[in-house]
Amino acid sequence: MIRVQNLTKRYGPVLAVDNISFEVEQGGVVGFLGPNGAGKTTTLRILTCFQPATSGTGSIAGFDVFKDSMEVRRCVGYLPESTPLYPEMRVHEYLTFRGKLRGMDPQQRADAIRRVVDRCWIGEFVNRPIGHLSKGMKQRVGLADAILHNPDVLILDEPTIGLDPTQIRETRKLIKELGQDHTVLLSSHILPEVEQTCDRTIIISAGRIVASGSPQELRDQLSAKAQVIAEMQGPEEEVVKEVRQVDGVEKVEALASDGWVRLAIRPWPKRDVRESLFKLTTAKGWSLRELRREGASLEDFFIQVTAQQQDKGAP
Repeated sequence: MIRVQNLTKRYGPVLAVDNISFEVEQGGVVGFLGPNGAGKTTTLRILTCFQPATSGTGSIAGFDVFKDSMEVRRCVGYLPESTPLYPEMRVHEYLTFRGKLRGMDPQQRADAIRRVVDRCWIGEFVNRPIGHLSKGMKQRVGLADAILHNPDVLILDEPTIGLDPTQIRETRKLIKELGQDHTVLLSSHILPEVEQTCDRTIIISAGRIVASGSPQELRDQLSAKAQVIAEMQGPEEEVVKEVRQVDGVEKVEALASDGWVRLAIRPWPKRDVRESLFKLTTAKGWSLRELRREGASLEDFFIQVTAQQQDKGAP
């Protein structure tokens, strides 16, 4: 549905997007995750035909974003980070105006406006001037505009900025629902948003794609493997020696206090040593008051790969 090949964008000497390539298949929600200044918004502006690339190609629904921009605009709904609205218009007037621009007849416009007013929770202020709305309300109007023509592809740039916690939760729910009928590309720098909303994530840093996959696949790629945390009551030296000899244990760090030994145990990849540790404490007659696996988070992965990329780009 979305194809990007060797896309590059320069602003004079500044390389904002550095020869990136990725694909987004039809259906589902794909997160475009990266720190501020990573190149997310620039990439989305190119894909939505708001600015040209320096080199490379991009297409949406088979239409080239450089040669078939009008066709791309017809099949894409775009919510920019800073929603451009006409403050002197009332919400209903604005949506009617946008429907006319998209070539909808009066009945199509009326039906579409009823649909998006309900889905984006803007009914209570649909007759209010846009200039009188809060930032969060304006964001919801922008989302209503993006889905007004029921596009095949939705490109959303930081869609929950300015919303309160309840609205954020409802917006995430709506985006997941939209992913059942549309292809959604969601740009964000907020990790929980991507983790809770997206089926797949593309991570960009310093203008380059550094990782992609489902949230679980990204966690599995983390070089800092998951740890097992255990707390045993026994002689510190003996506890550490015996734990190190457990099959599958790579590294052990210990801290003793009041007769208890707290262990941070690094197992070999794809090995679960918890059962062996439990059997060890039973055989030795040691008390055990904690035994749990501490998995790597998406935040750990994100920080690691973006830091690595920034180090590569540092002078």
